[in-house]
Amino acid sequence: MMQAQRCGSTAERDPLHNIRVVLHQPRGAMNVGAVARAIANMGLGELLVVRTQPLRQQWLRTMAVHAERVVDSMRQTRTLAEAVGDCAVVVGTTCRAGGYRQGTLPPRALAPEIVARARQQPVALVFGPEDRGLSNSELRLCHQLIAIPTAAEYTSLNLAQAVMICAYELRLAAHDHTLSALGALAPAARVEQVYERLRAAFLSIGFLHRDNPEHIMFALRRLLGRTGLTEREVRILLGLARQIEWFGNDGWKSLRAKARAQAEV
Repeated sequence: MMQAQRCGSTAERDPLHNIRVVLHQPRGAMNVGAVARAIANMGLGELLVVRTQPLRQQWLRTMAVHAERVVDSMRQTRTLAEAVGDCAVVVGTTCRAGGYRQGTLPPRALAPEIVARARQQPVALVFGPEDRGLSNSELRLCHQLIAIPTAAEYTSLNLAQAVMICAYELRLAAHDHTLSALGALAPAARVEQVYERLRAAFLSIGFLHRDNPEHIMFALRRLLGRTGLTEREVRILLGLARQIEWFGNDGWKSLRAKARAQAEV
């Protein structure tokens, strides 16, 4: 595959070009080809595939009719974190509810925010494997979640169908020229550093249960993911986490000793 140019160079002309579709462990090349066609139809940016094995080009291109631009620039990565690390907002998709999938929104409700963000920074739209969707560990990397409304009796959608529905709503939102660009956010890889440090800090003071620390951390990810974090906010939270971790690792003892020494003066 050719190395794709980074999203962002055409964002001022069309924010849709700054929206990246990420397929995590898709099962077959034909499904990927159908997704490429949907991306081309709706004018989204690049396609990234998280998969260690190469895709069969013949099957891929058979389904990607008139989508040569998308196929030729498609990139493959080994991990989901690598695929979304430079994105300001990562939106996951799910057909399930409850548990760690609280606060899902339909594509139409979230599309204006995605487009507004994409006017300035890259955004990733992540789809899981056709047979199971995104796991809890994969959803950890997503700031917000989309759920496409379906009949309760049959909630599973074909991968390309799901991409097309989301892409269509994004295209409609992009035609609303009253949407303005939002302030710059820190990239996903930088925000992930915050969550890792906060997790360690909260464990050090017993705020998280060691047998299930992700229960609270998922809620925190959803809370902060609603608005995103600027680089300044990232630095503040990293400093807070370091101080909490220092305090939890007996740093409080030195504070108490210092206070006693000052009291004796």
